[in-house]
Amino acid sequence: MKFTNSARTAAWSAALLGALTLTARFAAAQTPSPALLVLEKADNSLAIVDPASLQVVARVPAGPDPHEIVASPDGKLAYISNYGGSDSTLNTITVIDLAARKALPPINLGALRSAHGLTFAGGKLYFTVETNKAIGRYDPATQSIDLVLGTGQERTHMIAVSESLDRIVTSNVSSGTVSILEEGALPNGGFNPPPGGAAPPPSAPPAGVRKTWHVTNVPAGRGSEGFDVSPNGKEIWVANAQDATVTIIDAASKKVIQTLPISLKGANRLKITPDGKQVLITGFGGTSTGANLVVFDAAARKEAKQLNLGGPSSGILIVPDGSRAYVAVSAKNKVAAVDLKTLEVTGEVQVGKGPDGLGWAQAK
Repeated sequence: MKFTNSARTAAWSAALLGALTLTARFAAAQTPSPALLVLEKADNSLAIVDPASLQVVARVPAGPDPHEIVASPDGKLAYISNYGGSDSTLNTITVIDLAARKALPPINLGALRSAHGLTFAGGKLYFTVETNKAIGRYDPATQSIDLVLGTGQERTHMIAVSESLDRIVTSNVSSGTVSILEEGALPNGGFNPPPGGAAPPPSAPPAGVRKTWHVTNVPAGRGSEGFDVSPNGKEIWVANAQDATVTIIDAASKKVIQTLPISLKGANRLKITPDGKQVLITGFGGTSTGANLVVFDAAARKEAKQLNLGGPSSGILIVPDGSRAYVAVSAKNKVAAVDLKTLEVTGEVQVGKGPDGLGWAQAK
């Protein structure tokens, strides 16, 4: 078949248009990288948001009562805690394939119930379980739980793990405490006699060193919930929802060094910027200004700015380069983008009902 010049042009244009349309559809079907992950708690759904356009590009079922979310280090999977409250029978963590945008078989926690706080460290997933007053650790490589540690505190809620993996910090809402769990040595396998005591029996194992975990529960304030550890690891900042205060704990001595008032009711989340200079706290609303987000100057130990986001707010996510933060405005079904240099809201994304937990997924 022969084509005239005009026919060839028309055919080429049609082919080009088809290719462009296919490319656009293919691009639209891809999960952006990085991606902002938003838990729409009241809808039991995960919204995947393109942070460049502030548009929801996909939704995936998040399992029952989703509360917190974290992405795997390679950005391929998202893990969602299925909470249900302290007396819950829920014992799962939902797993999402972010590329395929579908739920995988959930992690069954067995006797561990009411999972909430999540974080990744050393290639493993750490989580809190309120009903058990404990934390657990899941190894994706072996698909097994390889560590469970008790805090003995009520509503062990949020969690942070040191890069060295030998220190774990949790907030315990109803006990009003922060637990600091440190890995250390127990001399002689636990058979070291007390001063003046009898020698170990002949059947005792040979002298050696056994690793164990030591737990220190530090009083913070009523409703101690949102917290973060400073980037240098020296301080732990804790928001106390019922006291409208922030407690600062010296991590080395495990002692409270300062308690500061905040002009915010129901403070429930707290995050420190990667440079350690700013502390962001969200809550139900300001005591006089109606602010839902307070920014502290960490060095000066005072509020630098109050922002009214339009309603009670919860989850905070600070991007890795520290340039901006995303805040879940739960009562208004939106997420606000905040420029951390100007401390101004620069955009919003409308999401489903009750946004709360936020995550950041970047393919590697």
